[in-house]
Amino acid sequence: MNKKALIGALLLSSCLGMNAKSVKAPSGGKVISDNLIGIFFEDISFSADGGLNADLVQNGSFEYSPAQRDGWGPGTNWRFLRPGHSAGYIEPRMDNTIHPNNPTYMRIHAERIGHYYDFDGWTGVGMANDGFFGMNIKAGAKYDFSVFLRSVEGNAKKVRVVLTTKDNKILAETEISVKGSGWNKYTASLTASEACKDANLQILLLDKGELDVDMVSLVPQDTYHGHGIRKDLAEALEALHPRFMRFPGGCVVHGGGDGFWNTYHWKNTVGPKEQRKALKNTWGYNQSMGLGYFEYFQLCEDMNMEPVPILPCGVSCQGVNGGWGMKDQAQEAWPMEDMDRWAQDALDLIEWANGDASTKWGKVRADAGHPQPFNLKYVGIGNEEKITPEFAERFKYIYNKIRAAYPNIIIVGTAGPGSHPDNSDYINSWKLAEEIGLDIIDEHYYDSRQMFLQSRQYDSYPRNRKTKVYLGEYSVQERSHGNQLGDALAEALYLLHVERNGDIVCMTSYAPLFAYKNNTNWNPDLIYFDNEKPYYTCSYYVQKMFGESAGKYFYGNLVKFDKGDQSLLGQSVILNDQKGEVYVKVCNCGIKPRKATIDLSKFGNIEATAERTIISGAPDMENNYDRHPVEPKKDTMQAQKKMTIDVPANSITMIKVTIK
Repeated sequence: MNKKALIGALLLSSCLGMNAKSVKAPSGGKVISDNLIGIFFEDISFSADGGLNADLVQNGSFEYSPAQRDGWGPGTNWRFLRPGHSAGYIEPRMDNTIHPNNPTYMRIHAERIGHYYDFDGWTGVGMANDGFFGMNIKAGAKYDFSVFLRSVEGNAKKVRVVLTTKDNKILAETEISVKGSGWNKYTASLTASEACKDANLQILLLDKGELDVDMVSLVPQDTYHGHGIRKDLAEALEALHPRFMRFPGGCVVHGGGDGFWNTYHWKNTVGPKEQRKALKNTWGYNQSMGLGYFEYFQLCEDMNMEPVPILPCGVSCQGVNGGWGMKDQAQEAWPMEDMDRWAQDALDLIEWANGDASTKWGKVRADAGHPQPFNLKYVGIGNEEKITPEFAERFKYIYNKIRAAYPNIIIVGTAGPGSHPDNSDYINSWKLAEEIGLDIIDEHYYDSRQMFLQSRQYDSYPRNRKTKVYLGEYSVQERSHGNQLGDALAEALYLLHVERNGDIVCMTSYAPLFAYKNNTNWNPDLIYFDNEKPYYTCSYYVQKMFGESAGKYFYGNLVKFDKGDQSLLGQSVILNDQKGEVYVKVCNCGIKPRKATIDLSKFGNIEATAERTIISGAPDMENNYDRHPVEPKKDTMQAQKKMTIDVPANSITMIKVTIK
């Protein structure tokens, strides 16, 4: 088999889910992708630190700076403490650090340690961290504390670590004995005596002298698969049945409007956490890289998702240095004579993910605790850059380097900042894709409810194109409100259109995925959360329904609606040949109930009882933090080979039928 044929076969097996164990499907079905529903993770609205990253300490490495947010510095989110009439101060320093990538730490100067009786049993010199808007501590839960400490004078020192309420009621505490004059890591386990929604962590030096502190961390022991990922948020993702995860962004990939200095480099995110390099987040805060490429790949493995890492391509965002406001948006391009560094980063990533421990980068992965390869299949190059001649030249350079070294890797390109047929970047991106035979192109659009109700753009896409479509970012976005049921149903109707065109569109992912409810950069989002729990939007339940009903065969003529306007109606019948299940989905975005006749005769004998899920309600209904009126309603119904069902107004219904 030649290279071109081999790449095509791999693309089909990944995008179409081919499997030697598949059972024969009835005639009349179209082979489509069963990887349609995935997730796109971008660190926006505190989605990583304070979100999916389970570490409760904010600015634990003291790397916050004014370059990330006005007024920020090493002491941001830390409070100086000197209880018991102790005397001293804290001082940020950057000499003799743990690692050059982690240049800032805090020094505690203790000039006098007060007596316990001076302050109700509380003494020492140190500092407290309030976490991300308070630490949510659960009664009886165990927390792993870790810190790097150094006794400046070299003599032994005692350090008290206390988990406490705002009024200094002790929830858990331990004492650490610091020895030696070098940096050493100290760990302890803390068990909370009771619950507290706004606890803080205190570190207090109990002896006179100077103590250096860095990399403070407090992580619940109960995390997703024990890998430091916040469990309830990960389980919310798992319930979507995602087939893949795209990461780390978004504009985060190329630094957004900040320029090359703020480009995301994956190599800074895979080693020991004290050696990772923090970076300004495009959305105006800090990325500690506690959640880095190693954790992303591990999460994909734990959730049985394909990793889809997106790499920068030597071209900046067109919004660099305020370019979004310019008539001719700015775009900076790396000199071609130095492009090897960008191409080599891509090649090294593949070696890191897929190489054995004898390779340079495979050893880095193995040393981090994962000796077996991750079996990476996809690599994305670029995100929403304008498709200029400079972009095309650099994209092709990296593309050709990857293709020559790893012909089996499926390469995902970008369709530019707006994927509409009259957009010049969209037109130029498809020209480039067809010129080089690109595997997948990543289209993005955030648009009105009306667009999603009316557009059927993929019906007109040429069927003979080699390049498949990844709808990598999309959602209904109405400036007048958040995520309403009417928006979610419009997305559902559009996803039925995507399923019908699942021979062209091989992947989709709603965006943005997460948002901390008190620090939201973008609306709407799929899942909002606070320190206690996630909050599910109407669109979340639509995504979940489509994730639960994935299959490899589409049957488009088995559902007929009653007479009348068909423009706000949609349907699909999907066969999952691996499970022996048929999923019938019918959507009615109109204001009147309708009837649908379903003919499942071609599937042979079916079970007499089917599971039914309905999402319905008024179009302006919206889930929020206080009220959650929209939830799927599940029941069972009698299943027949031919049946007529009522389809409520403003609803989507899914019927899961099992083949005998």
